[in-house]
Amino acid sequence: MACLKLQAVSKSYDGKTQVIRPIDLDVADGEFVVMVGPSGCGKSTLLRMVAGLERTTGGDIYIDNQRVTDLEPKDRGIAMVFQNYALYPHMSVYDNMAYGLKIRGFGKAQIRQQVEETARILELLPLLQRKPRELSGGQRQRVAMGRAIVREPAVFLFDEPLSNLDAKLRVQMRLELQQLHRRLNTTSLYVTHDQVEAMTLAQRVIVMNKGVAEQIGAPAEIYRRPASLFVAGFIGSPAMNLWPGRISDDGAWFKLSDDVALPLTTAKPQWRGRELTLGVRPEHIQPATRETGGVPLQISTLELLGADNLAHGQWGTQKVIVRLSYEHCPAAGSTLWLHLPESSWHWFDSQSGLRME
Repeated sequence: MACLKLQAVSKSYDGKTQVIRPIDLDVADGEFVVMVGPSGCGKSTLLRMVAGLERTTGGDIYIDNQRVTDLEPKDRGIAMVFQNYALYPHMSVYDNMAYGLKIRGFGKAQIRQQVEETARILELLPLLQRKPRELSGGQRQRVAMGRAIVREPAVFLFDEPLSNLDAKLRVQMRLELQQLHRRLNTTSLYVTHDQVEAMTLAQRVIVMNKGVAEQIGAPAEIYRRPASLFVAGFIGSPAMNLWPGRISDDGAWFKLSDDVALPLTTAKPQWRGRELTLGVRPEHIQPATRETGGVPLQISTLELLGADNLAHGQWGTQKVIVRLSYEHCPAAGSTLWLHLPESSWHWFDSQSGLRME
């Protein structure tokens, strides 16, 4: 096991197009860190730089306190699991898992011992003589992970390993990955575009956007205190409601539209008269009544999800999503009265996009 350190690591092409802005990161020994963001945000490029498959433009990478920035991938003590499994189709499961050890000169007895031990952990022992074409998608991914594990690397790198699996299998493999990490406790850096995957697997999450690490923190911290409008809109399912508007000059109201203004009791004096963006998660909006001071919302669409429902509507041009328990099932076209507790509000500067405290 080993720690992983990135020191002002950056990447640009032709000295002009900067795809990764300088990033600093310390991954502790045995920590599982997940990079998440939309396609094209730079997360896979950053992972490939750690692996040595992509050259850095600036900064340094350290594994186990050794500078590896200029080392070849084979000399970095890493093992990588890819999205497309990258298994040799003509080889058996055993030979796929043993291949890396063979080319490193391990003896047959040691190879057999390490492959069989890894296969036992991953429940692959009955499949060792099969070819990849005879395996399910989940089994192939376990073989790909086994090939990485058998090398006993200092750091695991995962590049969207579950994205080719169907939804049910992804859930199963997430659980298997959690159990595997608890058992091996190997330092891991994992890339995904799926924020649910990131939040369930990670001990810490890096939210990437346009080559910038917008926020690094524990999953609960990122959910409860998103650092920017991008993070607030990306983390959460469904996404946080984000409503640009203006705080009244006396600080008593936040005006979202010509027809909707929310009463305020916690606005800071320096916010009065300012254009801000208010964020409220759909699950933090509560049903209310006209008599209790609820805010009306006409329901345009209702998504029935079983355990709960998502009600969609608009306040002027502002879209509103509310998560309701299954007992609350208003019909489309009806009016729902809502309570928005100020304790669940998030404020952002509309121009910079940064969180305001």
